Amino acid sequence: MDLTPHVERLRYELGVAAGAGGEDARALAERLTAPLESAVRLVLLEALSEAADEITQELAPGSVEMRLRGREPGFAVTLPPADDVVPTDQDAAGAMGGGAGGVAPPDLEDGPMTRINLRLPDTLKSRVEEAAGRERLSVNAWLVRAATAALSSDTRGAPPATRRTALGGDSLTGWVR
Repeated sequence: MDLTPHVERLRYELGVAAGAGGEDARALAERLTAPLESAVRLVLLEALSEAADEITQELAPGSVEMRLRGREPGFAVTLPPADDVVPTDQDAAGAMGGGAGGVAPPDLEDGPMTRINLRLPDTLKSRVEEAAGRERLSVNAWLVRAATAALSSDTRGAPPATRRTALGGDSLTGWVR
């Protein structure tokens, strides 16, 4: 990305504004713009870097990095993996509430989202992807549902409990070691 046209545009606009103050003001503006060019470039680079950081926060786990080549900035975009699909509102609602995962506590339904990195063994990751696929959910939505179900039990840390299903049968829930 070439910053020169932007710096030149600022120089022009400053000259136009100074022209309203007379010839002396315009001459002063012209004398000041040359020494200010490096400061203007630095401010533009800082603004572009902050923009790249904001985009990265929204795009994560993808990213946008600003890189300098000489005096000119460039951008490197890393897209998120295809299997790391961002859930739709419907997926998020399913992950937070109804379905087999149980009802989410009220404080989880409408709160702000936080991104975390989770490291899983490859075999477990494959099993999670298969389970999410069977339920037609993104991996993220499936993990949110699993975490919500694990935390929503009345007896945290207790052994698996027997629960009555809506049809009157018994089902076991919990984790096996």
